[in-house]
Amino acid sequence: MAGDGVVEAEAHWLTMADGQRLFLRDWPHAAARHAVLIVHGLGEHSGRYEALAQWFRAQGYAVRAYDQRGHGHSPGPRAALSHEDDLLRDLTAIYDHYTNSVGRRPLLLGHSMGGVVTVRAVLDGRVAPPGLVLSSPALRSYASAPLRRLAAVLKRVVPNLPLRNGLPLEGLSHDAKVLQAYRNDPLCIGMVTPRMADFIFRAGASSIADAWRLRVPTLLLVAGSDRLVDPSGSKEFSNGAWATKQLTSRFFDTLFHELFNEAEPGRHQVLAQLAEWLRRTLH
Repeated sequence: MAGDGVVEAEAHWLTMADGQRLFLRDWPHAAARHAVLIVHGLGEHSGRYEALAQWFRAQGYAVRAYDQRGHGHSPGPRAALSHEDDLLRDLTAIYDHYTNSVGRRPLLLGHSMGGVVTVRAVLDGRVAPPGLVLSSPALRSYASAPLRRLAAVLKRVVPNLPLRNGLPLEGLSHDAKVLQAYRNDPLCIGMVTPRMADFIFRAGASSIADAWRLRVPTLLLVAGSDRLVDPSGSKEFSNGAWATKQLTSRFFDTLFHELFNEAEPGRHQVLAQLAEWLRRTLH
């Protein structure tokens, strides 16, 4: 089904059970056959998914994305968590709210840290989407073992101490315009806190260990030249989930971290794989 033209995102707010307000963006579709909920990565925000949202709309999808707590327009300390499972609870609440809003269970798409949040929520049975898309999920970090142990210690002492995340932004994309836009975006941050870092480390490792429990049709998109997350984590997850027959893995050896923001022809190749999987899985 063709889309009904480009539309601007509609801004909304949703309050979580603990009082945290989260900023939402909806791209409605008057004749939508499906819906998708997009979960962004560390240090960024939902506004960076405008082009992907419009692409989904052209495929006949209504689209929602949101700024995770500590990110984007959502208020509060940057990259900070009050409890270790805050991001999982937030996703569950927003997914259920969106399901009620559109009258169907939406597809779930998570990028980087958002990939860890989405797959962990699915493996835990918090949400049961008709399909899951993982884009460069942060299942394994390049952080050293001592640094990971330090995060586990600091989360008990100074859980929300702002620290530089050390991510090499030049590895986001081969498209220079994407890098410039990210660096000039006041909503993008270069920090993380011990509690959030520890959550990412632990949730990634546990998701790899639990890959055999995958029960949702899943597309795993992996940037083989990723400098921000270690693609070996995705390879190990793929091996662990093989017997479930639920996982489709696509590896792009030369592409960088933000597969949906890559330079052409890379971006087109990624979207072509996504479109084919959607056609086989949901249509």
